[in-house]
Amino acid sequence: MRYDVIIIGAGVCGCAAAMALSRYELNIAVVEKGEDVCTGASKANSAIVHAGFDARPGTKKAYFNVLGSRRMPALCAALHVPYRRCGALVLGFGEEDRAALEELKQRGEANGVETLRIVEAEELHALEPALAPEAGPALLAPTSAIVCPFELTAAMAENAALNGVDFYFDRAVDGVEHVHDAWRLRCGTEVLDCAMVINAAGLGAAAIHNMISEEKLRLIPRRGEYTLLDKRSGQLVSRTVFQLPTAMGKGTLVTPTVHGNLLLGPTAEDVDDPGDTATTAEGTGKLRRSALRSVPDLPFPLAITGFAGCRAHLETESDFRMGFAAPGFLELLGIESPGLSASPAIGEWAAEQAAAYLKAAKRRDHHPGRPAPIRVSELSFEERAALIEKDRAYAQVICRCEGITEGEIRDAIRRVPGARSLDGVKRRTRAGMGRCQGGFCAARVMEILAAELDADPLTLSKSGGRSRLLAGPLREDEV
Repeated sequence: MRYDVIIIGAGVCGCAAAMALSRYELNIAVVEKGEDVCTGASKANSAIVHAGFDARPGTKKAYFNVLGSRRMPALCAALHVPYRRCGALVLGFGEEDRAALEELKQRGEANGVETLRIVEAEELHALEPALAPEAGPALLAPTSAIVCPFELTAAMAENAALNGVDFYFDRAVDGVEHVHDAWRLRCGTEVLDCAMVINAAGLGAAAIHNMISEEKLRLIPRRGEYTLLDKRSGQLVSRTVFQLPTAMGKGTLVTPTVHGNLLLGPTAEDVDDPGDTATTAEGTGKLRRSALRSVPDLPFPLAITGFAGCRAHLETESDFRMGFAAPGFLELLGIESPGLSASPAIGEWAAEQAAAYLKAAKRRDHHPGRPAPIRVSELSFEERAALIEKDRAYAQVICRCEGITEGEIRDAIRRVPGARSLDGVKRRTRAGMGRCQGGFCAARVMEILAAELDADPLTLSKSGGRSRLLAGPLREDEV
């Protein structure tokens, strides 16, 4: 199969590039080693749209963070993705931290971040009464926001697919070479050719780069652990609360989520295996101690889950590495934090580079959004009644914790690219993300998946690959 452009990686930056590139008259594909979009770092992060005060002025991180943050509200509105501009606070703990806070403020202003200001302890505690008594002064960043990274990535992929982009899942790229006038990608026994490649493979991007370049790069998996608290704690703070950043990252945060939970994290630990997303007693303890310094009355008994993700840290560089490694081979490497915030701008930039290289014209029939997903729990009583009158599936609540119906789960499977696993449904609908973490709804979700996909339940997985959910029937007559 021959394409104009193949994007390697269906994380938030790969999908942003696919969406932006679909505005051009090009034949485009996305190749992803996982079973779905958003299976790597994009699914396990802080869900923060950073204002842009942390990155060093003049860097790509600073430029694309601020530009992406500005574009995020309109993008989320067009794609019907939850977004909330809640603001953020960076806490100091005494006068000895004032100089560092002032430096962050000056850095942010140099980057173009608006309305930054230092707030003193009295105002700080009026804004956030749950903060530690010793907190203050602090940097207030009103333009910081929160978003749902799973829904954002899936929505961008859906927009791209609706505009003709092909998605190939379970395709790990194990070979890249330039043959005559084309780049050839090998995924096992499958071969895909294209005029141009965009390498957005996250933690796998260095390995792809090393297939075509004499300059060898290494990406270090930097694991961050998180704890998610039940929605009963979601109003404890109304803004994202940071501590002063360190060389390893932006520090431990306490933040509300767009769905009403409270999220704590991340830790920062360099590991050897990019698939090492285990949570540990040591990491959870460290996270707890650090978070309690900001908010001393955190209700840890309301913790409903812990998770971890690995971000891609370049061994020799602290900035994003973006550019052509060879003619027709564009790379997005080391897209760690603030990669989510920067993704709309990174995707646009990559699309502009590709379109210029291929001399592609803009399409006249491009669709800018996607159909709004039905979220029954957000409808009025009258709207629910009208919906159920048309389709009784929206009356059948499958996930009691989050109020997700059979109709919503069915829709998530039928959309393109649709869910094919338990986690795929969870990321799109939140079925299984509530207090019981799927204890009550998982079996019913599996039944719906099997029916919609016309699949043997024994083949269904939690997250693709070997993560099979069922080992076999309990009785022979059920075979």
